[in-house]
Amino acid sequence: MFFRIITDSFARQPRRKLLTMAALALGTAIATATLTVALDVGDRLAREFRSLGANLLVTPQADTLPLEIGGVDYRPVESGVFLPETALGKLKTIFWRNNVVGFAPFLDVPVTLTAAKVSGASGSLHTTLIGTWYRRDVTVPNGGGTFSTGVASTNPGWGVEGRWFGDDVAEAVVGANLARRAGVIAGQTLEINAGDASAPLVVTGIISTGGQEDDAILAPLSIAQRLSGKPGQYRRLLVSALTKPEDAFSQRDPRSMSPADFDRWYCSPYISSISRQIQEQLPAVSVRPIRQIAEGEGQILTRVQALMWLVTFAALLAAALAVAATAGTTVLERTVEVGLMKALGARRTLVGAFFLGEQWFMAIVGGLLGYAGGLGLAHVLGQSVFGVSPSTRLILLPIMTTLCTENPPQ
Repeated sequence: MFFRIITDSFARQPRRKLLTMAALALGTAIATATLTVALDVGDRLAREFRSLGANLLVTPQADTLPLEIGGVDYRPVESGVFLPETALGKLKTIFWRNNVVGFAPFLDVPVTLTAAKVSGASGSLHTTLIGTWYRRDVTVPNGGGTFSTGVASTNPGWGVEGRWFGDDVAEAVVGANLARRAGVIAGQTLEINAGDASAPLVVTGIISTGGQEDDAILAPLSIAQRLSGKPGQYRRLLVSALTKPEDAFSQRDPRSMSPADFDRWYCSPYISSISRQIQEQLPAVSVRPIRQIAEGEGQILTRVQALMWLVTFAALLAAALAVAATAGTTVLERTVEVGLMKALGARRTLVGAFFLGEQWFMAIVGGLLGYAGGLGLAHVLGQSVFGVSPSTRLILLPIMTTLCTENPPQ
């Protein structure tokens, strides 16, 4: 009899029940889509930000003060402290090693550039040769295999007209400003002089980064090491790592934390905790976050996630109001039926159970339809914003169904 009364109610008022289920499905679909994207937006945006450049700078702890003019370090090559490149594989052994997207060592060498004749003109000028890796395989200790890294990983947004140099070839890319001043074009051979050392380099492309690289020459790290007489060494290291936005807890001094708080901080991918882990693997180094990038990432991630949660709350609230209004109208129209059931001896709890059963049936159907529609909407949002569909979160199915059944029956 209980189920017969409920099914009879659906048969007599199908439009209103379908309207209620449609409101639930629509609200659930929007909430599912926004929550699915919100749960992935941190990692997706963090990876997008990594195309803007590295967010950690590693330098020797006992290095001399830099002498920079126009972003170029003019310290003599023989001054200062250098770091061994053989230890770089240890970066992939830290606790958050999977968050280390890439790293690239750099060695700046003041050089004199002698250009062959181009369009009837020739000349020489002083500039900086920046030695680095474009894409190089690094051996990870303790049987960790190899890891491919370099500026291709740390700075994928750098644009090159032509192609990058080979890491084991006497090639180079020239900054756009320097190429314009010196009349350098791709395919030209440059004679690079640094003191008593020299090296002919074939220009494979023209690079434009908007930074100091536009006025320099980028070449394989081995070339810079040979010209400077510093084999197997570098002066600074850029690390690109996926991090969690900083909060008040991450800014606390680890030395003042309790053991439990320290474990929580150490096991969270804060930029400060990753910096500490890098210092533990590379002794005698100073690790500093590149604040312009790190702080900008944190602010954008926080605001985007807050927007997603606000849209989710608004969608669920709108669905709840629509269902509550429809349910209230239904009760008012069925007062005679309610009175008849009470006159026949039905208790208040039994009468409420009839309406509760209707609500639960509509909530389950609307929640399932909304969840399925939300997955499709999340796929569209992920493809249009990030070019990748977000991961399917099955945990959202019981959550959405439970939220639908939370609408108070009248």
